[in-house]
Amino acid sequence: MYKDLSSGVKISITRSISTSFESYLASIGWDEKRFSMEDFIASWQTYFQENAAWIEKIPANVLLSTEFHEEMAQKIDEVIAKILNEEPTAKQIETIETLQKELGTKYTYDCKAEAAYIEQLLKEKQK
Repeated sequence: MYKDLSSGVKISITRSISTSFESYLASIGWDEKRFSMEDFIASWQTYFQENAAWIEKIPANVLLSTEFHEEMAQKIDEVIAKILNEEPTAKQIETIETLQKELGTKYTYDCKAEAAYIEQLLKEKQK
């Protein structure tokens, strides 16, 4: 069912998952101990209901089907894995290291999205 959607709808779904996942993680300070898949899913549902036009482009019978929900769960897992496995850029590492020396902090980060969060956090502390 998911595979039958237009490429534009699939891209929009992926983007909504990525955006809401990164936003959810920022809301919990990227603290793994505070992570709850149920809370993330609730956050994503709120996000796409309020912000995503793609939901209106999928027929109701598809949205309600068990098969579609299973495919969406798989897509969510894939998007999360991709985000968590993307390495920070050299520029991010350099910027964070410079800011950490200046501010005397020792934040750790494991992926590009978390590095972006830490970089923003450090820039705010710098002000």
